[in-house]
Amino acid sequence: MNFLRKTLPVLIVGAALGVMLSVGGTVLAEKEQPSRSLPLDDLKAFSEVFGQIKASYVEEVSDHDLLENAIKGMLTGLDPHSTYLDKKAFKDLREGTRGEFGGLGIEVGMEDGFVKVITPIDDTPAFKAGVEAGDLVIRLDEKPVKGMTLSDAVKIMRGKPGTDIVLTIIREGEPKPLKISITRAIIKVVSVKNRMLEPGYGYVRIASFQTRTGENLNEAIAKLKKESDNNELKGLVLDLRNNPGGLLNAAVSVSDSFLDSGLIVYTEGRVEHAKMSFKAGPNDILKGAPIVVLINGGSASASEIVAGALQDHKRAVILGQQSFGKGSVQTILENNKGGAIKLTTARYFTPSGRSIQAEGITPDVVLSKVKLEQLDDDFISIKEKDLTKHLANTNGDTDEKSKEKSVEDALNNDYPLHEALNLLKGINILRQ
Repeated sequence: MNFLRKTLPVLIVGAALGVMLSVGGTVLAEKEQPSRSLPLDDLKAFSEVFGQIKASYVEEVSDHDLLENAIKGMLTGLDPHSTYLDKKAFKDLREGTRGEFGGLGIEVGMEDGFVKVITPIDDTPAFKAGVEAGDLVIRLDEKPVKGMTLSDAVKIMRGKPGTDIVLTIIREGEPKPLKISITRAIIKVVSVKNRMLEPGYGYVRIASFQTRTGENLNEAIAKLKKESDNNELKGLVLDLRNNPGGLLNAAVSVSDSFLDSGLIVYTEGRVEHAKMSFKAGPNDILKGAPIVVLINGGSASASEIVAGALQDHKRAVILGQQSFGKGSVQTILENNKGGAIKLTTARYFTPSGRSIQAEGITPDVVLSKVKLEQLDDDFISIKEKDLTKHLANTNGDTDEKSKEKSVEDALNNDYPLHEALNLLKGINILRQ
């Protein structure tokens, strides 16, 4: 992180905010240096429009507001992800990368003038209310979104914890718009979660890439190893579904944990300091044990860097659905008023030279969006536990059995996770 701060103020490939500001997008492809001369005719036109607004607009407008709106317009006209951050928005961004902020808990961008949900964040109000990746928000309470900037929409969605907002959403496959009421809250994103699926087979979920995600991952793997025979794992499911991204160096750190050598990611931009490459060091923490990475349409930016690096190095099998396709890096450049601009400065590329911008990562094994459902037998046999006043079983740890039941339910209700575990078992059979 210190290295990145010396090179660029902050590098973001998908940053979480309270109602998640969108990140990523396209970057200018021209390599020639921009002209140093000022476009006098264009500046004259700007001056004329400025004067006409000051003289004739229906209400008096301050010079500050006009100039700030002009700055916003310059940035939003570049791509969906370059934006102006006032003092409050900049503060929100910094809080988001640390993993605690206020809002609904969704990553959003703009599409055709509407707010598009890139992904809801795990265990947040939006996630629990049923907001899904790909939803288009057309109204915020009774206010139409059409015509708003992304910043305007975000300001409305943010608010005092405990207050409600109604999102009117268009969802593919639904015959009419949905109205979803969400209660705002202080969002605390737990970056890394872990548990054992079966003896020897671990599961790690990364919800977003924050400052300490790399360290948290190593701690999670260490815990899983302690629960395994010989202090080693037979295989790991790395779940990056609905992960909107985060800090570039966090994605590099996670990738490095599973690789012994080679390129992880490199970036290319018009200015020299936007051109960087990151390589893996020795010490794969799994010592070559197989990995299955789960991705879907909500997996963006930093999660795509990890999936792309592990896929190119043949270190993991990527399973799921086509990822989001956000392949650019944003630089946060502070100004002297306490705010900043978030500017797209580079594209990033996987080790083999792939740009995933507007395309995404294609899984090695593509899964349709289906749900596992256990069918009841025609005849349900009666067991001892079904009898009235049956004696309780005194063997075993109740908490442990409850944990096993929880994992069993997760596997029964999560088709991709179920298939990932089966795939790991198959790989281990072949290796033996």
